[in-house]
Amino acid sequence: MLTDYVEKILKARVYDVAIETPLDVMPRLSERLANTLLLKREDLQPVFSFKLRGAYNRMQHLTADERLKGVVAASAGNHAQGVALAAKKMGVSSLIVMPKTTPAIKVEAVKSFGADIKLHGNSYDEACSYALDIAKQQGRTFIHPYDDPEVIAGQGTIAMEILRQHSGPIHSVFVPVGGGGLIAGVSAYIKAFWPEIKVIGVEPVDAACLKAALEQNERVVLEQVGLFADGTAVRQIGEEPFRIARETVDEVITVDSDELCAAIMDIFDDTRSIAEPSGALAVAGAKKYIAREQLQDENIVVIDSGANINFDRLRHVAERAELGERREVLFSTSIDEKPGSFQQFCQILGQRGITEFNYRYADNEQAHVFVGLRINGGDEERATLFQSLNDAGYKWTDFSDNEMAKLHVRYMVGGHATQVNNEQLFRFEFPERPGALLRFLTRLGQRWNISLFHYRNHGAAYGRVLIGVQVMDDEQDEFQGFLDALGYVYWQETDNPAYDLFLK
Repeated sequence: MLTDYVEKILKARVYDVAIETPLDVMPRLSERLANTLLLKREDLQPVFSFKLRGAYNRMQHLTADERLKGVVAASAGNHAQGVALAAKKMGVSSLIVMPKTTPAIKVEAVKSFGADIKLHGNSYDEACSYALDIAKQQGRTFIHPYDDPEVIAGQGTIAMEILRQHSGPIHSVFVPVGGGGLIAGVSAYIKAFWPEIKVIGVEPVDAACLKAALEQNERVVLEQVGLFADGTAVRQIGEEPFRIARETVDEVITVDSDELCAAIMDIFDDTRSIAEPSGALAVAGAKKYIAREQLQDENIVVIDSGANINFDRLRHVAERAELGERREVLFSTSIDEKPGSFQQFCQILGQRGITEFNYRYADNEQAHVFVGLRINGGDEERATLFQSLNDAGYKWTDFSDNEMAKLHVRYMVGGHATQVNNEQLFRFEFPERPGALLRFLTRLGQRWNISLFHYRNHGAAYGRVLIGVQVMDDEQDEFQGFLDALGYVYWQETDNPAYDLFLK
């Protein structure tokens, strides 16, 4: 099986449109981690991602009749641009179906390559279903983003370049995983020649479809996926990629959004380029693996798979990178409401830099404070800090890994609403399209009183809302029915300690 893919990869037609990207040492990160990290720069492709390789190679296998009828694809970004540029190069008509939630910058990028655009649905699944209908109706060939042998072979040329560019020993290659086309191609080629090289997939913790499939020994469909790393937000691993991966992939590591933000910062520090969240997966995974295995003096390859990131998302990345690097800690505590107590508290913090401090009068006895501190010693210094607070008699709550506190509460610490009864707290995600927020508020406001509301746009295709709603005990079933009918992803946060301390 692997020899079949090796032949496909060696014969793959990609260099009419793609370039052989460099394999660069990351000097700063390598020194910090005591290993040599080699960054495969797929962000330098003409469409700023590796997707061009697989799309063009697949389209090189179109028959003359298929070329006349054209191609269709569904994508919100990188695959769309790859298909559009490949079609332009080949003189083939291309139609790209994109979700209505796709940022305008990505739509315009696809249009610039001459593709026709059809906006449909609010998710990739809806866009894909519509694209398949078009393929049947118009006779166009559907170009799958990952579940196709020729697409996989095109992505596998990355591994061919890596082994040619680095002649010395390689301990492991870290590969971002979405639908699985990239890791299938890379692992098939590497394991055919150097089976001792570890191939390690890296997925977002909230979109780990390959990890789930390997654990259950069958493809599974995730109920929902996170949206931060939108390039790898796939609910089910591809059928052919999974068939290859279960034989060739050594391990799958998951990382959270903060770790991705830290990895984006690492790539910027070494290259002055900005990876998209999915593009930084391999770096984040390698850092986690090196720390776990205590590796030293090894050569480790990390694939930067793309750089298609909206500029307005950089605010969120910069905000969370220090937390991901474990160089910032967020916590709350209470101080006495009397003169000198704030100064006394700050003395305990020592010379650590304060990144955030939110205070609100609570009562005549105590005030709750929300604090961000910069630390340099990671978990060891964190433990030292909290021990010093214990010794001084302070009760504290660590919010460094509390998503609601990091997304919302830190920006709205404003005291308790003591007159509000029967309040429940929910965190929502909904498609960021015109009218979505109004629709959400209109439907909710017709029946229940909104007692708390916080909305913050993070430059993504989905908006995030924290909301308090007053619901009587005898209305619980009705309200649950409303939530089900609304159809938005949500989390019940009424029992979150950040709510108890600052908002309830």
